[in-house]
Amino acid sequence: MASIHNDIPLNAPARDVWDAVRDFGALHRRLAPGFVTACTLDGDTRIVTFANGSVAREVLVDCDDARQRLVYAINNERLKHYSASVQVIAEGEARCRLVWIIDMLPNELAPYVQGQTKDAVAAIHRAFPAAAA
Repeated sequence: MASIHNDIPLNAPARDVWDAVRDFGALHRRLAPGFVTACTLDGDTRIVTFANGSVAREVLVDCDDARQRLVYAINNERLKHYSASVQVIAEGEARCRLVWIIDMLPNELAPYVQGQTKDAVAAIHRAFPAAAA
């Protein structure tokens, strides 16, 4: 099973980043604008449209406010397994880390997903730009 880890330092308070992460239907506006172009809710599932035109149905598995951790899964014909967690970890009052881990099968799709996560990380950095000095 492929495991993709992204440990993203952000110059933003953990509470602000967590508020965006936990807003499950606002991925395109609050967390990854530009990388995600549309997001609609269908119960506990969000239908996500990416900038490259692909669409995914992401099912909310868990949203834990105490741990600031959200888990989602994708079930489709191309992926035998896809489970991801996003956790926000405070590093003082004005900084945090967003730890995004994806476990997936088949392994052959991991390079594509890894490339997509690099674009997503860039969008997350744009959503939470460094504060002016």
